[in-house]
Amino acid sequence: MITPPEVFKSLADETRARATLLIAHLGELCVCELMCALNDSQPKISRHLAQLRSNGLLLDRRQGQWVYYRLNPGLPAWVHEILQVTTQANARWLHDNVSRLQDMDARPVRDAACC
Repeated sequence: MITPPEVFKSLADETRARATLLIAHLGELCVCELMCALNDSQPKISRHLAQLRSNGLLLDRRQGQWVYYRLNPGLPAWVHEILQVTTQANARWLHDNVSRLQDMDARPVRDAACC
């Protein structure tokens, strides 16, 4: 069971917070989409995603060359509620990230059965 200190420590870094809130808002994103949205390098994004995965906040799946991340559905309801409220209350803070993602060329195509 994940504890409040673990959740808040995981989200204390801006990159991890933005990535988690984008994933909470959009459902599932691959590393390349997060690189575009966050305007950061693959090693940095992957390192932060690995930490979020090891802390139990995210799950990943591979589809061809892409690795997709989503919130762990087994998280307690309070974690989902915190992420939902934080995302809604901070749309302006995430605006540039969402805009970059919407303008991204050649976004990967997900299998219809997966998403």
